[in-house]
Amino acid sequence: MTLARRRTAAAGATALACVLVLSACGGEGSAASGETRKVMTAHGEVKVPAEPERVVVLDTAELDSAITLGVKPVGSTRSDVASGFLKYLPKEKVEGIENVGNIAAPNLEKIAALKPDLILGSDIRDKDRYDELSEIAPTVFTETTGAPWKQNFLVHANALNRQDEAEKVIDAYEAKTAEVTEALGGPEKARELTVSVVRFVEGADTRVYGRQNYIGSILADIGVSRPAIADKAPDGFSVDVSPERVDQGDADVVFYTSYGDPAKSGEDKAVGGALWKGMEAVENGRAHRVDDETWIQGIGYTAAGTILEEMKELLPKGSGASEG
Repeated sequence: MTLARRRTAAAGATALACVLVLSACGGEGSAASGETRKVMTAHGEVKVPAEPERVVVLDTAELDSAITLGVKPVGSTRSDVASGFLKYLPKEKVEGIENVGNIAAPNLEKIAALKPDLILGSDIRDKDRYDELSEIAPTVFTETTGAPWKQNFLVHANALNRQDEAEKVIDAYEAKTAEVTEALGGPEKARELTVSVVRFVEGADTRVYGRQNYIGSILADIGVSRPAIADKAPDGFSVDVSPERVDQGDADVVFYTSYGDPAKSGEDKAVGGALWKGMEAVENGRAHRVDDETWIQGIGYTAAGTILEEMKELLPKGSGASEG
């Protein structure tokens, strides 16, 4: 999709969101504390405070959205392998946020104790807890996470009444993706480059990522191609491969990471093995280890900004696919 078309799509989505958020784009939505607005969510219209002040987020995507929009939540869940709240986020932006449990297993008592006036989450994580959460505070859920992260961001921005800030964030992202594409030599050269994303997962098979996910959408936005295996994912999300098939994730460039301890995820064994070492990307010095929290877990515009900076640095500049 061209930059112009992406801008048109973003503008259309924003306009639609404004219609759904009833008063948010009119005069009423900017009223003083105590007034409410109606936001369209996965569970229909939800009445939220005009200016939420005590926000709890239930996943990394919602945390990224809030911080990106200048809102520090009072509480957040964490990944069960994380030592804190998304290390790529500035320390001062997350300092003081209360831990309210693991993703998909929030502690409702801790959330209630924080007396939130807004809860952000998704059905894919907490659908079974929606009614209980709604009794604590107005709860805004999207259907899922990952691939629709841009649409979800608009929902979060509207719930937080930060539509103007969201527009600036989207503009900055589009400018950055165009910059990375240009660094690759332009759209045609970018298409000549195949890029693969491999994630070693503690307690599960290794994943080679398809197109229908967060990182896949960013790669699509800079215009690079994907290896054939990326199109073999039954759900478009990923293809699970055993250690004996890790070389199926080969491409001109491979970005790889681990969820969990690299010694337990299979990463250490794989990257030390003959299959990995024989991959074209590895032989050409184009296999790059990246941070899992940023590239896979973050699912938001702040994470995307860091990813794009790293892509600009690590992808071959203006050279397209490797020759040999």
